[in-house]
Amino acid sequence: MTTTTEAPPRDDQQVFDALIEADSRVEPRDWMPDAYRRTLVRQISQHAHSEIIGMQPEANWITRAPSLKRKAILIAKVQDEGGHGLYLYSAAQTLGASREDMLDQLHAGKARYSSIFNYPARTWADMGAIGWLVDGAAICNQVALCRTSYGPYARAMVRICKEESFHQRQGFEILLALSRGTEEQHQMAQDAVDRWYRPALMMFGPPDAESPNSRQSMAWKIKRVSNDELRRRFVGMCVPQFEALGLTMPDPELRFDEETGQWEPGPIDWDEFHEILAGRGPLNAERMRRRRAAHDEGAWVRDAAAAYARKQTERPAPAGASNHKEVAA
Repeated sequence: MTTTTEAPPRDDQQVFDALIEADSRVEPRDWMPDAYRRTLVRQISQHAHSEIIGMQPEANWITRAPSLKRKAILIAKVQDEGGHGLYLYSAAQTLGASREDMLDQLHAGKARYSSIFNYPARTWADMGAIGWLVDGAAICNQVALCRTSYGPYARAMVRICKEESFHQRQGFEILLALSRGTEEQHQMAQDAVDRWYRPALMMFGPPDAESPNSRQSMAWKIKRVSNDELRRRFVGMCVPQFEALGLTMPDPELRFDEETGQWEPGPIDWDEFHEILAGRGPLNAERMRRRRAAHDEGAWVRDAAAAYARKQTERPAPAGASNHKEVAA
């Protein structure tokens, strides 16, 4: 006679740890530590806020784009960014976060968004620099997030990265056309990348030694690649693209490390980065003023949608609906 002994039940923490160790996905109904949930809500909502705020500098150029084709492309891009924000807010909601609360925190200045969007877009060439450098930096970070440990976030990033790749190509094409145009157009393109290159490097966050949340996020596999490594990867991607554009890379202290085989950027002014995060950037106040105004002006749309939803739930079922269900059963 053989006897079998059942394995002792594992507690929730052990199951969660095993999922992370196995490089599996954590799903909304799975148990997760409160700190893991809070970290995800903070990161995903900040990402969503960045997409929504990021619509502003480009929307300002829709009516000033140099051709109908350029206007149509820019409209499509701004629509994409709005969609990305909605995907990400929805992903955060699977963690129990309220979209209203997330937006309230943004409007109250309690939630952050990417520092890059507090810089002004002065010329049409800035649309190229934003598409190529800013969206390029975003892709570099977001491709790694396609493997993040939280399932809804990872799946949202797959679609977002596909769309962002078009945005980057659009930006590169704008700069390519300008760099091969007149001397004035070439200089316009150079001036734009000079302004946006350093802020794009800051998008990856502070140096690893000064990033308080990175170590735990890496342990949970929310974050898959460190800030400094992502920055180096991005710079390595930019070097041959600057050459293809015929533009000068605005980093005189850039160097190639023979030991690691990677490009190392020169020093970054992190005081500027922290000033912007503290709300003292060139356009922090303007960006938030317009965001709050847009939210307030759209209140009637949200109210109408909510009223329609209530009426739909209160409407009596059509005659014969119950019989239909019984037949189907």
